Amino acid sequence: MATTNKGLMEQDLSTLDVSKLTPLSPEVISRQATINLGTIGHVAHGKSTVVKAISGVTTVRFKNELERNITIKLGYANAKIYRCSDPSCPRPACFRSFGSSKEDNPICEECKAGYNLLRHVSFVD
Repeated sequence: MATTNKGLMEQDLSTLDVSKLTPLSPEVISRQATINLGTIGHVAHGKSTVVKAISGVTTVRFKNELERNITIKLGYANAKIYRCSDPSCPRPACFRSFGSSKEDNPICEECKAGYNLLRHVSFVD
């Protein structure tokens, strides 16, 4: 499980056994979101705000939507969800999310241990 200089899992097709890959395999979730989450609810109840808080991506992109504070066209955002590798790291600080471009093993701000990548999700807002 080597990493490249980008901090993502290496995908070497000569040694990769595709019959053993799952949606949670590190070689897969490092680069590709494997779970799609849709947000539903009443107008102006914070769906886009939640997606932005988790992914760091603003899904409201058009001037008309910004002016009226509503989402008209679908917006998309990907996020990687991590958990600290130190079992003594307190909850909820042991969990963290970043955008899709984040490396696979960033450092935990709470205890300075490394994070482990749990999921790579795609939001539809």
